[in-house]
Amino acid sequence: MDAGCGIGMRRLSIIDLSTGHQPIPNEDRSVWIVFNGEVYDYQRLRSSLQNQGHRFTTQSDTETILHLYEQNGPQGAAELRGMFAYAIWDSRRRQLLLTRDRFGKKPLYYAIRPEGIYFGSEIKCLKAAGLDLEIDEEALKLYFQFGYLPDPWSPYRGVQKLPPGSWLTYDESGSLHQGRYWKLPAPATTPPSGLDEAQAREQLLALFDESVRIRMRADVPLGAFLSGGLDSASVVASMARQSSEPIRTFSIGFAEASYNELPLAKLVAQQYGTQHHEILVKPDAVALVEKLVRFFDEPFGDASSIPTYIVSEFARQHVKVALSGDGGDELFGGYDSFQLIQQFRRWDRIPQSLRRGLNIIANGLPYSAYGKNYLRMMSRPTALERYFDMASWPYFMRRQLLQPRWMLPADHRYFTSTFAHCLLPGDADVLKQAMYFEATAKLTGDMLVKVDRMSSANSLEVRCPLLDHRLAEFAQTLPPQWKIRDGRGKVILRETLGPRLPAALLSAPKKGFGVPLGEWFRGELKTFLWDHLTSRSFLDRGLVSESFVRALLTEHDTGRRNNYHWLWSLLMLELWFRQRTGSTWV
Repeated sequence: MDAGCGIGMRRLSIIDLSTGHQPIPNEDRSVWIVFNGEVYDYQRLRSSLQNQGHRFTTQSDTETILHLYEQNGPQGAAELRGMFAYAIWDSRRRQLLLTRDRFGKKPLYYAIRPEGIYFGSEIKCLKAAGLDLEIDEEALKLYFQFGYLPDPWSPYRGVQKLPPGSWLTYDESGSLHQGRYWKLPAPATTPPSGLDEAQAREQLLALFDESVRIRMRADVPLGAFLSGGLDSASVVASMARQSSEPIRTFSIGFAEASYNELPLAKLVAQQYGTQHHEILVKPDAVALVEKLVRFFDEPFGDASSIPTYIVSEFARQHVKVALSGDGGDELFGGYDSFQLIQQFRRWDRIPQSLRRGLNIIANGLPYSAYGKNYLRMMSRPTALERYFDMASWPYFMRRQLLQPRWMLPADHRYFTSTFAHCLLPGDADVLKQAMYFEATAKLTGDMLVKVDRMSSANSLEVRCPLLDHRLAEFAQTLPPQWKIRDGRGKVILRETLGPRLPAALLSAPKKGFGVPLGEWFRGELKTFLWDHLTSRSFLDRGLVSESFVRALLTEHDTGRRNNYHWLWSLLMLELWFRQRTGSTWV
């Protein structure tokens, strides 16, 4: 605590367990830091800073960031290789610096008030400080569009997330400045000059193994998540090749065969002789759902948070750090939506006048046509609008579900202006636009939020080698045709890392990381779901059409259509409303 500033934190100790307690000061105690995350190559930076005259009192990566700030100011973050959110109070300048890592793996919320700035890793921190928080209607509209809140939005007015790759300074005069030290490069259109595909695979393999290696340093037990997919299996294979000890691996499965990847994960574990741990999950679904919503602080509709929580809880019984395969789909074209974009290119040849007619017909179709309403997709004026209709809550669905006040515009001008920071400028190819949006908006606002909150809830640190910024920058130099080919994604990643993996895993269809939520909503979660989504507290908020919500529930119960995705998002929204305190509905 200094005159005019107070900072503090609760630490999950991973490196320098004995002397790394925070806040940490510099030599004369004029500059202080609190830090959440890990810097993987801090020892190299530490040596360089010592050669420049800086004196260290701990062995932690945290102190390295502090001296790097003294040397290079806010732009020192560009030299860090890791995941981080940190605050530095400089009493000489009477200035606070906030900084967030390149992909936003670690959260950082802030609010500017007349009396100063408040910040924290969770909105709970701001509430604890006594801030009166009012719901931001525009943020809720975005939730209905995407099922998550993209950066920099939060559910409350005046509370923002610091964008990834950015820094912010605030001084005692109330002056605020923001800057950016990194942005994901635009994806290439053509192969790198002088590099053929075979040479690219060699470089990719070297970068991948190095990225895994530097994330294996910890002063506590370390392991890895292992599913039946390419990405996590490749991480485990690389760890095993670079470790003198057996790797600890953790897998979960479900009784429903379509959600159970335990047999494929076990093949990898056997090939590399890991200390493998697996469980077949039969959780108390109601208790689990109520538990999860407390950890997000905002509406969050990605149901894969359930298995992420379970595998984190399971791994934490044995280790404090786990490596994961997150990032492969975004950077190497693994999502099915990318394949659909390629398939739907033929519709771009339809004249606009005909599309307008198709749009009138599509809008007149009943909801029963949803799911086969290709007319709606064909009628979209631009390929970018088609992508957003496909990769989020479809316009056709939202028009039926929401009260008009909660609808966002459906045209590309809204998206290109609102998400200019997550889209490429000009008339970029729609596949490149989609891949860039997934890697900058959805990855940060959805995938990494899920991983961070669910692992942190279990005091587990998760590290993502595929999201090393050097590896990501190299991935962006590779043209789409090296990533997506013949109806398959992650082609170059598969060809590079596939020889290390069992053939059965490489030929298995992509499953994703899910749970049998559809079955749970017809079984043990049915009453819980109906009670919440047909309650007066939910329906009287003026958000949704009561008749349509009931239609969704009935359709799902009868098995006519699997509506679990939409129902889960609505359920999480209502649970969030019930758990929030200290704010006012407007």
